[in-house]
Amino acid sequence: MTTLAITGAAGRMGARLVALAGQAGYELVGAIERPDHPAQGRDAGEVAGIGANGIRVSTDLKATPQVLIDFSSPASMRHWLSTCRQKRIAMVIGTTGLQQSDQVLIDQAAADIPVLQAPNMSLGVNVLFKIAGEVAKILGDDYDKEIVEGHHRFKKDAPSGTASGLAEAILKATGKTRDALTFDRHGDDVVRKRGEIGMHALRIGDEVGRHTAYFAALGERLELTHVATNRDTFVHGALKAGLWLQNQKPGRYSMADMLGL
Repeated sequence: MTTLAITGAAGRMGARLVALAGQAGYELVGAIERPDHPAQGRDAGEVAGIGANGIRVSTDLKATPQVLIDFSSPASMRHWLSTCRQKRIAMVIGTTGLQQSDQVLIDQAAADIPVLQAPNMSLGVNVLFKIAGEVAKILGDDYDKEIVEGHHRFKKDAPSGTASGLAEAILKATGKTRDALTFDRHGDDVVRKRGEIGMHALRIGDEVGRHTAYFAALGERLELTHVATNRDTFVHGALKAGLWLQNQKPGRYSMADMLGL
């Protein structure tokens, strides 16, 4: 079995990773959380609701797993990226809210270890990225482009990493830069500019994740939508990514690489 450590192990995603890792073919050897987390010292399986598994939530990585999956925070990700690089551990990064400087650090680490970083681990979302880019290229600036995302009320970052990934796919396909993005219009004179891409974030109740890319002309509208109804879809994708990544050479990878898109 593939040995695995999980950072952010008591969070929404981390707990589900703990719960489903065994079914995916992993042996869990580490469950890591920040020092002040109330789950510190508890059995990770009990925290995840699956019963005791003998792995205590801790702040450090005692074992050296083959794969580490990170769903924590940007600051924590930086620390564990450095650790994985030093210990030659393949790393799957699902943490969002990363800055361009973080992307540089990931590029540097990928010289020594395989790293797969994605704003969304859902297989369906990554197919959406591919399709949205192709549609944007075909339709061009004659069609207005808007991206709307919705998440639960507790989400910290906006727009979501997935919405940003969707925007990047469209920008890359159309040869545009981030200067084309317009965030949450407001004011007395905000008439749409030709070629701009609107970005909008909703924070509502317990929404797991909804992303729509709109392509609209004066006579028609095309909507590409992905709806996540359960976080397990992201967990399954991350676990699958880890199994694939451990067999890759050092380098930076995406879900599209794993899917062959």
